[in-house]
Amino acid sequence: MKLGNIVRAFALTSLFALTSHTANAQDLLARQAPIDRRAKALDTMVITRLREAEEIDEPSSELYNDWNNVYAHRAGTLPDVYKIDLRGFCMPTPSRVITSNFGRRWGRRHQGLDIKVYIGDTIRAAFSGKVRVVKYDGNGYGKYIVIRHSNGLETIYGHLSKQIVSVNQTVRAGQPIGLGGNTGRSTGSHLHFETRLCGVALNPALFFDFAHQDVTGDYYVFHRSTVAQESERATAARGTSSSLGYSRENIQGKRGQRYSSYQPKTYNTDFSSYTPRSEAYAESGKILYHKVANGETLESIAKQHGITLDQICRLNRLGRFTRVVEGQLLTISK
Repeated sequence: MKLGNIVRAFALTSLFALTSHTANAQDLLARQAPIDRRAKALDTMVITRLREAEEIDEPSSELYNDWNNVYAHRAGTLPDVYKIDLRGFCMPTPSRVITSNFGRRWGRRHQGLDIKVYIGDTIRAAFSGKVRVVKYDGNGYGKYIVIRHSNGLETIYGHLSKQIVSVNQTVRAGQPIGLGGNTGRSTGSHLHFETRLCGVALNPALFFDFAHQDVTGDYYVFHRSTVAQESERATAARGTSSSLGYSRENIQGKRGQRYSSYQPKTYNTDFSSYTPRSEAYAESGKILYHKVANGETLESIAKQHGITLDQICRLNRLGRFTRVVEGQLLTISK
């Protein structure tokens, strides 16, 4: 055979072999593609489950540096913008009466809302999450609970008479966690309720509308630059001044019916000409609370309500010469 024929035969053989190899490789890749897709889907499922397990073990770990069962709160770095999921909520109490707003009170900051509850009332988790702290603070919260939630918030429940959950316990929204009380630094039975993001206190009225037993929306988008102004508007719309929209006959004193009969009225949020007086009434019509107006003193308030200065001081654990400030809430009777 001539050399040229040999070369041509070799070239043709090589070409057929290469074509056959390429075709086989393409077939192999084609057969492999569904396996790769299934593997990718499996990887996604595994990653999702790992993330869910991590979220259960340490909720909102992307916002918080640690999981600590010692401190109630420690301020961290707030994000500039953060979307908070408010779906799947439960109101911590069916009470609609706010007795003290978020903000300045008695010369210092009040970091939550005070909601009127009675000793023994059931307090529930506002969202699903994990219990971080169950402790007693005699000079502050009394018996309190801190829960961290997967939406980024931490909620604090203070002045409880009993805690019925334990540290590191996973809880669902609406699960009973404690009973209302009057422990710690408290002048009457109520729930002190805080909402915090990265350890920084935010006005619960931004998220919760106690008067209507609802949240303010499916989501709340936190903006660090505007949250202070939004907080003021939330207090005007959903704070203690709004609670004055309840008529005297709607505030019941008998257990089992005191909350169910509340019928909220339309609120007037223009308080420029409003002079706050009594906050709530007993079933008999007797005034229970008084909100301090500009220029009032303990002595003048006591005279208004026909009680002695010593009585008002004892009810509020104040000294005779304590200076009260506008907006301060005082107990007048029990």
